[in-house]
Amino acid sequence: MKQFEVNFDGLVGPTHNYAGLSFGNVASLNNAKSNSSPKQAAKQGLKKMKALADMGMQQGVLAPQERPDILTLRRLGFTGTDAQVLEKAAKQAPAIFLACCSASSMWTANAATVSPSADTADGRVHFTPANLTNKFHRSLEPEVTGRILKATFADERYFQHHSHLPDNEHFGDEGAANHTRLCSDYGHAGVEMFVFGRYAFDASKPAPKRFPARQTLEACQAIARLHGLSDEGVVYVQQNPHVIDQGVFHNDVIAVGNRNVLFYHEQAFFNTQSALDEIQRKYGDEKLHFIQVDTQDVSVEDAVKTYLFNTQIISLPNDEMAIIAPTECQENPAVSRYLDKLLTLGTPIKQVHFFDVKQSMRNGGGPACLRLRVALTDQEVDAVNPNTLMNDSLFSRLNQWVDKHYRDELTFDDLRDPQLLTESRSALDELTQIMKLGSVYPFQR
Repeated sequence: MKQFEVNFDGLVGPTHNYAGLSFGNVASLNNAKSNSSPKQAAKQGLKKMKALADMGMQQGVLAPQERPDILTLRRLGFTGTDAQVLEKAAKQAPAIFLACCSASSMWTANAATVSPSADTADGRVHFTPANLTNKFHRSLEPEVTGRILKATFADERYFQHHSHLPDNEHFGDEGAANHTRLCSDYGHAGVEMFVFGRYAFDASKPAPKRFPARQTLEACQAIARLHGLSDEGVVYVQQNPHVIDQGVFHNDVIAVGNRNVLFYHEQAFFNTQSALDEIQRKYGDEKLHFIQVDTQDVSVEDAVKTYLFNTQIISLPNDEMAIIAPTECQENPAVSRYLDKLLTLGTPIKQVHFFDVKQSMRNGGGPACLRLRVALTDQEVDAVNPNTLMNDSLFSRLNQWVDKHYRDELTFDDLRDPQLLTESRSALDELTQIMKLGSVYPFQR
């Protein structure tokens, strides 16, 4: 059997906006309440998806959430017609209203944690949607995310879906943004590296002081149990509390891995050497490339500003690896210099490709935030909903769909406009037909 890593990118929704909701995410806070361009954001994401497909990658698409979230606003006591609910919420509780308008589901690295069939006890691919309890606006996502994942990976012979973990800070789970898998090949058993920010039940352990640690050790352990992972195939690594306090809200802002490469900043982890030793021991005798970026080459501030580590490392058909980086990396002298140097170090990384994803970057997410990685065999790929896999036809149809439904610019006043809700629902209803997802949204049920 052949094995692939399929990147399922989140499609940016028609209400893409900059609400600045994510405390601890510097880019999100810095661009709060700027005008956004939903159309440009969606097209930037689609262009990246198509480019990777053209490079020979398997590429998929995940549908966005419905926003504004009228169902949640009604649960919180706002009554009347949809238009009245929007008006009341925007006037009486603007912070809650903005949370229910969040565009954050575009970052599908937070959608779920995925363990491939080579690692699991039952030989199926396992999915657990992230509960995202640390942020109210993100905690609204798991139910619909679960439905979208089930509509995309529906065949129970190959795919096992779990409910998200309990909605409690003790089991705070941020999904694949804190999960990295190292392996000799995608279809071979690997080492799943779970990165956590704090211990939920032991306040004496190191923890950040300024910004919250969103992922707990206990959440990581629960997912490993649910997915049927062996102890020898799992490593739990604590994120450095000091980098969390510098705006590194997820591990994928400070480290990224692919197959036998772990690319990380020297300040990424707590007790780095013991973590690397355990990873190498469990990986086995084959060589792992631990590529450490020193602070003297790239500061944490520059790493966060450019999202050097929120890049994708992909394996090309010729078996070389390439970094998919935002153009901000190219524009920053220190980071650009380092990437030039990286290509001379004799590692498996031989290419760097730059993409304009500024609409996402301004909201606090780079190329890696936009995708959920799913390692699949050829049989498992055949079992995926084919209408979610990128090709020339889907790329053309989704671009036409964006042109038809998306606004060029969106302001905060627009979010309370009931016409925008109508436009968004019309767009999503058509999208579920294009991608054959069924009734995944509350307004369809």
